[in-house]
Amino acid sequence: MRDRYLDSLRAAAIVRVIVYHTFPVAWLGYAFPAMGVMFGVGGSLMALSLDRSNGAPDHVLASRLRRLLPAFWALGAVLVPAMLLAGWSDRPHWPKLLLWLAPLGQPPGTEWALPATEVLWYIVAYLWFVLLSPILLWAYRRWPLRTALIPLALVFVVGDAGVVTDLATFGACWVVGFAHRDGALRRISTPLLAALAAACVTAGVAWVVLFSPGVYDLNDIPQAQALYSLGFVLVLLRLSPRLTWRPLERVVSAVNSRAVTIYLWHNPAIAASFVVGDLIGAWRLGQVGYLLVALGLLLAPLVLLGWIEDVSARRPARLLSWSGPISRRDRRRAAAGDLRSVSGGDRAA
Repeated sequence: MRDRYLDSLRAAAIVRVIVYHTFPVAWLGYAFPAMGVMFGVGGSLMALSLDRSNGAPDHVLASRLRRLLPAFWALGAVLVPAMLLAGWSDRPHWPKLLLWLAPLGQPPGTEWALPATEVLWYIVAYLWFVLLSPILLWAYRRWPLRTALIPLALVFVVGDAGVVTDLATFGACWVVGFAHRDGALRRISTPLLAALAAACVTAGVAWVVLFSPGVYDLNDIPQAQALYSLGFVLVLLRLSPRLTWRPLERVVSAVNSRAVTIYLWHNPAIAASFVVGDLIGAWRLGQVGYLLVALGLLLAPLVLLGWIEDVSARRPARLLSWSGPISRRDRRRAAAGDLRSVSGGDRAA
């Protein structure tokens, strides 16, 4: 069954990422810490899938990899030949190039391809969280508090260690996703949870003020990001309201069905929007004009490559992600909790 609330959180997080990369202002990270939210949602849905696996986590892992990697490979199929043809003077040897097949570390790239490669850290971290989830979920159900606190403590000692730092920064959010799925967040009293969330947010802000003078962007301060994101995710996943407002239902469904493609291609579209925008006079609308151009450019990979996500999810391939109207019968079944998939036949992921 699709969880409209989690889908809405993920869609909002993706929109916020696009806005931030167009308008790179620090306050957006405080208004809505998108990456922490995305990892929290991912942890909840991963726990759901593992619980449904009947003791066969390898099937869940295979399904998750199938949902994640083909869209990533499509990016590599375009970008790697382009970098080679353009002259990749410091091209690494083949073992490192294999990271474009199995992104267990940051895939290499050229300087001009940085808009496409700099956002791949999320794909790398997400892949590691998926692979580690059977062990993490096992540990969480035996030692819930310690499993959440270990990555939070680790972020203060590892320094700049690439993927390890990313896992430590957002590990607590992923584990809170487990707590959401198990109902543990609902069992915490509202005053206590509010106090915990406020303490995390306050500690994150205090870390910025006391230990990062002159630097205010949470993306540049892993310790503050970890604390602040954790506080936000505790509150957002505790709320879990039933959403009945439907005007944006198709938009949320469309964004979720193309989430990986949107994430992978949004930054190249933003980079290209400044060249294209100058040609068509987007500057007349200020930065908003360039954002509109970027969204227009993003339609190209969504139409040309978005169908890969349909095939990966074993849905009928569509050039556009807009699904047909959901029947009243399906709405009633979804409200009753026995509909496994609406909006295009996709399972929660």
